[in-house]
Amino acid sequence: CGSLGMHVLAWTRNPDPERLDRAGAQYADLDTLLSESDVVTLHLPHTPETDRIISADRVRRLKPDSYFINTARAELVDEDAMLHALRNRSIAGAAFDVFSEEPLSPENPFRSLPNVILTPHIGFRTPEASRRSISIAFDNLVGALNGNALNVVETS
Repeated sequence: CGSLGMHVLAWTRNPDPERLDRAGAQYADLDTLLSESDVVTLHLPHTPETDRIISADRVRRLKPDSYFINTARAELVDEDAMLHALRNRSIAGAAFDVFSEEPLSPENPFRSLPNVILTPHIGFRTPEASRRSISIAFDNLVGALNGNALNVVETS
């Protein structure tokens, strides 16, 4: 068992068996993950390769009692297909922290669905994340002042 006593499946474009093992997760291809998971949470950057990676076909793979969570990027999901699935109860529910239209208009159809939780792009904002961000910024500042820069981003 992995986190919280769950059997955790993970998909990534660059599987690392050691990292998956440390996380207590088992690698699965994306279609298998979607069709077997009770909860799917999305954590990907938006790139040309990931644009609408959760296509209408992949939305249809989700189980009727599954929940879908997107805190990554709206462009990863076919919103029309997801809206259709939620309206027809093809999936149990969803939570979205990102939208193709931000801020989300009062007329947006996701707002009227009882099986959807919406947050205004603040899902990352936890006390733990805030403490970690401050700690990283402080360590970077001290490192730079001591001539030992940390977390350096090289640009070409």
